[in-house]
Amino acid sequence: MSLNQRTVKQWSLPDLADGCARAGVRGVGLWRAPVQEYGVAAAARLVRDAGLRVTSLCRGGFFTALDPAERAAALDDNRAAIEEAAALGTDTLVLVSGGLPTGSRDLPGARERIADALGELGPYAAERGVRLAIEPLHPMFAADRCVVSTLAQALDLAERFPVEQVGVVVDTYHLWWDDTVGAQIERAGEGVDRAGEGSGGVGKEPGGGARSRIAAFQLADWITPLPEGVLLGRGQLGDGSVDLRWFRERVEAAGYRGPIEVEIFNPALWAREGAEVLAEIVDRFRAHVG
Repeated sequence: MSLNQRTVKQWSLPDLADGCARAGVRGVGLWRAPVQEYGVAAAARLVRDAGLRVTSLCRGGFFTALDPAERAAALDDNRAAIEEAAALGTDTLVLVSGGLPTGSRDLPGARERIADALGELGPYAAERGVRLAIEPLHPMFAADRCVVSTLAQALDLAERFPVEQVGVVVDTYHLWWDDTVGAQIERAGEGVDRAGEGSGGVGKEPGGGARSRIAAFQLADWITPLPEGVLLGRGQLGDGSVDLRWFRERVEAAGYRGPIEVEIFNPALWAREGAEVLAEIVDRFRAHVG
């Protein structure tokens, strides 16, 4: 299990490192803004000295702008994010790809601009040991955050590029509703020898086993009613509608051997003491993910 930094937003970065080390959680997913505020090099030392591994960095992306200057700025920012990921020692940069530009209704066109950006950034990332991880977001975010709404759409983009350059994120909160997600998870593992030898020499996951297209696996539950604004409506593990163990079993069957990152945006959790929240998450993880 890995703990995403936003799950315990009330904790500073030193609190996060200390709390995870004390709880025996050895992985952390980090976010760029608090890392930049603390200092990238200092954050890397802090996490390393605590005996932790950075399992992902969030976020890159926002590739869908029509304006050339905005597009150039987005590409520059993503190059910076890749450098930050490499400095932190993580091989995974999570991408929130971007919503529709103002006034546009062209979903296919927006997705093509994402592909163009991946084509530019993929080799740059791979040279630095970082893989770009396309995260499909629930369709309610398609207009303003991410025009990639399904795992199938994410794989359609990722498969245009070498597996070491571009992968996908399986996030239970965003994908639980899709009745094709099981088949798409299986698709993400095609070409992976479950004994640990991959086709094409694509490298191996840290836990052993050949690399699949799944670059990250994240957990949160789906609870209702959704709050106004919906972004902060992720539920504690076991409180909602998602069969978390089902997802874990299928992701593992597809050859994924990396960390399982708990990423919950929920003000009720942020209002509690961080160590208490983490202890509860560990218990829920054991009970509902296994």
